[in-house]
Amino acid sequence: MFHKVKDVNPRANLMLDVMFADGTTKEYDVAPLLEKFTAFEPLIDEGLFESVNVDPGGYGVSWNDDIDLSCDELWDNGVTIETPFDGLMAFSTAADLWGLSDSTLRKALVYGKIRSGIDARKYGKQWIVTRGAMIREYGEPKEPERVQ
Repeated sequence: MFHKVKDVNPRANLMLDVMFADGTTKEYDVAPLLEKFTAFEPLIDEGLFESVNVDPGGYGVSWNDDIDLSCDELWDNGVTIETPFDGLMAFSTAADLWGLSDSTLRKALVYGKIRSGIDARKYGKQWIVTRGAMIREYGEPKEPERVQ
């Protein structure tokens, strides 16, 4: 399954906190890569390391044109950590993961399949839904096609 990266935050000691579209957060240690691959050695520079960004489409993270990590590497070798936001995602993200439209999720709210204040909540203009509610109502997420 494609694990789309939504956000990344650099931490001390060459650690990354990587948030995935499905609401999972993983901690990834970049330090071992410096020992194995010379291409990662420039990341010892704190300024460069802190400049990490999510690649367009969420297919990984990168620092520049020469240094990047794939979403598969981050997912497979990252360690899942618990946060108060685990399993929360925007309606648009949930719709993408489950192959639904945003309007389907809004209708689910109206008809009580997804319960406002329990399964989902509106923050400003954005609706947030729990992964558990999505699985309960729609099963496991669909595996989106991966662009090669």
